[in-house]
Amino acid sequence: MSEDALQKLRERIDAIDAELLDLFNQRAGCAVDVATVKRALSDAADESIDFFRPDREAQVIKRLKALNRGPLSDDEVGRLIREVMSACLALEQPLKVAYLGPEGTFTQSAALKHFGHSVTTVPMSSIPDVFASVESGHSNYGLVPFENSTEGVISHTLDMFMDSSLKVCGEVEIRVHHHLASKSQDVSRIRHIYSHQQSFAQCRHWLDQNLPGIDRLPVSSNAEAARLAAIEDAAAAICGLPAVEIFDLKICHENIEDMSDNTTRFVIIGKQDVGPSGNDKTSLLISTKNVPGALLGLLQPLADHGISMNKIESRPGKGHKWAYVFFIDIDGHQLDGNVVDALNVLKQQAALFKILGSYPKASL
Repeated sequence: MSEDALQKLRERIDAIDAELLDLFNQRAGCAVDVATVKRALSDAADESIDFFRPDREAQVIKRLKALNRGPLSDDEVGRLIREVMSACLALEQPLKVAYLGPEGTFTQSAALKHFGHSVTTVPMSSIPDVFASVESGHSNYGLVPFENSTEGVISHTLDMFMDSSLKVCGEVEIRVHHHLASKSQDVSRIRHIYSHQQSFAQCRHWLDQNLPGIDRLPVSSNAEAARLAAIEDAAAAICGLPAVEIFDLKICHENIEDMSDNTTRFVIIGKQDVGPSGNDKTSLLISTKNVPGALLGLLQPLADHGISMNKIESRPGKGHKWAYVFFIDIDGHQLDGNVVDALNVLKQQAALFKILGSYPKASL
């Protein structure tokens, strides 16, 4: 390729960048106008405003992925438009999102993946603190881990939903890659390893095979593990790349998780109901009456109405020994006709019936 041809391509790129900048600002101007209209409608109806619309954002991303003809992948298109929407939403209303901290955790990465980098992420020290921050109005939304594909559900999160009035407004999945990191990168100097208990479990086989004699010290988060490893010469941490970078560690071994598709699902909690997006999931909390066949009775209406159940998890109920509540995820939105009919039957049969929320399904 000649220098002249290369220069022409660069000039074309510069021209396209200028066009993109103008279009981005046009979109941002529309977002500001949308906020003005929403405020006027809210004042007239004396209602609160939902600036963040998970259903609308899911529809926009789905539509643009369908229009995509490359060479960008659909995932890259989704990531780019998410950041554009995040920046535009910040002009309507800057959002504060509480997450299970500290800074550098996978939960923060999930928050930024779902909301984009134009939100303010607020680290909290525990899952109950995340719920409290949203309930008090200090944060607009919260993000907490819900389940891992290797180790199962996070029981603390499930238990919080029993008493909280907050709703599930969305979900996000993160492909989790664990790295062994330390100050020196010299594995022979490592005498103990810090990490969250879940990460130790997700890397158990690799650790048994490669570092069988090293003490494993559980801490509150992988970010805390990285912080400790950064100040101790004989320590290492199992953590993600954000924590490695924040605490200036060196990676000794990459991707030490036992399952290559190790994925954690997080849920977004808030006060709003989310409208249908066309590809939704509904989460329920149900307890059965103590009669024979009670659980079958709860599941039968779903089958009768052609609804797929993709998760059921039991937790001990409160106040009665050996009583249990069930967390159930089903396909569809609570406003869909067949889901409405099935839930009406369930409500009559259950001792406790609570819709935790309907929301767009996550995509990696």
